[in-house]
Amino acid sequence: MKPLASIFFILLSVVSFSQKKVKDTVTRRAAINYSQNANTVSYKPETPPLIPIAGAPKPSFSYLWEFGDGNYSKAAEPKHTYKNKGTYTTRLTVTNNYDNGKPPATRPKKVVINEVSDKNFDEIASVADQNGFALQKNCDPIPDQEMEVILSYQNLENYVANGKIYLFYNETQFKDNNFQLADFRTYAGERTVTENTFAAINDIDQSNSYLASNNTYLPIRKYENTTTEEDLDATLAEAHKTFKNVSILEFDDANPQETRNVFYTFKTTPEMLKDTSATITMRGIYVPNRSYKNHKVKNLEMEIVTSHDPNKMGSNGSFMNYRFVRFKRVNFKTRFQNNGEGPARIIRLETDIPDMFDKKTFQIEDMYPKCPICPKGEIPTTSCLDTIIKQNQIFFTFKNIYLPGSEQKNVKEKDSTKGFVKYSLKFNKDFHKINTRSRTAIIFDKNEPIITNYATTRFLPGISIGAKAGYNYYPNLDKSRSYFVGATISPYKSYRLYWQAELINSVHDFNSTTSITNGFTTTANGVRQATRTSKTTSYSNFNNEVPLLLRYNINNFIGIGAGVQANINASEKQEQHTKIEYFESEKPDSPIIKTEESSSSDSKTFSNFKSGLLFDLTLGFARIGPSLGARYVMNFKENFNYFQVYGIWKF
Repeated sequence: MKPLASIFFILLSVVSFSQKKVKDTVTRRAAINYSQNANTVSYKPETPPLIPIAGAPKPSFSYLWEFGDGNYSKAAEPKHTYKNKGTYTTRLTVTNNYDNGKPPATRPKKVVINEVSDKNFDEIASVADQNGFALQKNCDPIPDQEMEVILSYQNLENYVANGKIYLFYNETQFKDNNFQLADFRTYAGERTVTENTFAAINDIDQSNSYLASNNTYLPIRKYENTTTEEDLDATLAEAHKTFKNVSILEFDDANPQETRNVFYTFKTTPEMLKDTSATITMRGIYVPNRSYKNHKVKNLEMEIVTSHDPNKMGSNGSFMNYRFVRFKRVNFKTRFQNNGEGPARIIRLETDIPDMFDKKTFQIEDMYPKCPICPKGEIPTTSCLDTIIKQNQIFFTFKNIYLPGSEQKNVKEKDSTKGFVKYSLKFNKDFHKINTRSRTAIIFDKNEPIITNYATTRFLPGISIGAKAGYNYYPNLDKSRSYFVGATISPYKSYRLYWQAELINSVHDFNSTTSITNGFTTTANGVRQATRTSKTTSYSNFNNEVPLLLRYNINNFIGIGAGVQANINASEKQEQHTKIEYFESEKPDSPIIKTEESSSSDSKTFSNFKSGLLFDLTLGFARIGPSLGARYVMNFKENFNYFQVYGIWKF
């Protein structure tokens, strides 16, 4: 039996082990392969299979090669000629588009240049067409993944320059940080410096980040294109107010027309704002000469995404203060990419427009391909953008353009296959505080439409403070008089359902029910007499009430609510009045021959706790402004149910 038992135990163990769920920890990897001819190196990536998303376009990889000498390329299989001998570290960042999975991880690879025979080496590309300063990213951020940012600066002066560059990130408008600076790489001797104007906070290095000052208000500027400014102190003060963190580098000996690149690796945090249509920003500041205040400013906008889909829609209206949006312009941006094997000549974007926006305020901010607006009433013969505004949509149509396809022959630069439309709208004069969603159908020539993600507009809850005063009526109490004043707090101008908390102080005077006791007494002469004792207690209270209720606005003028309430007497004064009546005989209907009266008082604090339910109705301006209300409070303590009528004004 023992051998049989052993075999059974082994089989049971194998079956149990085979049924355990093993977590898949396999990481997708991409490798760097290259062939070398002296100082010219041809690179080729080795990537894992793509995992298509059902219903999405054909998946693909995009690349960012960093060659270790300050140059980079976005080509799939680039060729790079090094200028000098030495050992260079090549890095590859791979982004998966329309792919179900995380981006492949890569390891840097060393390349040794022992011979320089090809003198046609690659210079760093000029950014003079961007005013000598540029910011770009390899992809849009996805929570808990890495992204690369390239900062390019060029000395456009006719002398050798020594200057400074700033990169600000993590906007103060968001509670949690969106980015952590994981690494940065320089190739021209740039060095980290510390500025003591602002209190430092930790990132990679305490010298890289500063705490924003909230002492003064400064207007926020967009800096969509590289802008030249003169007041460096004001620009830095605004940037420190707008962003939580900054990396600061100094550089020396930048020759005339020389361009340099700095590479930053950011890790998006798990707490990153998980709104897949939100627009977040980084800001670069380039000071060409440390001896002067002239400088250049550039913002890098990006949309948070859940997958790398080049066809997407974003908005900067994710978290707005409802009090101050009346005159604010909300920007929307629809991006698209031609993934076909040939060029697109007509691209149509059918975009939803929520009712809260005033279509009369519509204006185009930017676009690519760049082209003029189509003339009305004419058949265009040149490239142009046609716009048609309908009740709930705006149609954008690029006509007579040439946008290459990513699968088209001889197309090596993937960015040339992408385009966008950026437009803005203002809110209607009267609109409700509700979240909205809009998306775009993108149609290339006569192909099936591609539907983007939703771009959302959301409002911060905001705070509304209210003042109220009124009268409490207690039907079960004698000679009751109660007046109150109080304050309310609730979300600002809520549309339908919302919470409201109150703090009410009231004065309440009332009498208890008079108690009458009949009895007998015997006089000193032995005469038996009837007596009647009447006791009345009067109360003078100062009450603290804390109602907490859930309210619902039926429309702009009627609101209802229900909730709970706690009540305590912060100060309670009792005065008891006693009257004893003596009758002539032991019969209570005999004449009263003597009356004695006496009084006593007592004071208490924070006594007589009561709780109950309440039901409420308001008529007037339900969301903001004045209104009249009626409330019934049903206390769990007997005789203390009451009606309340009041006026309230919410600010």
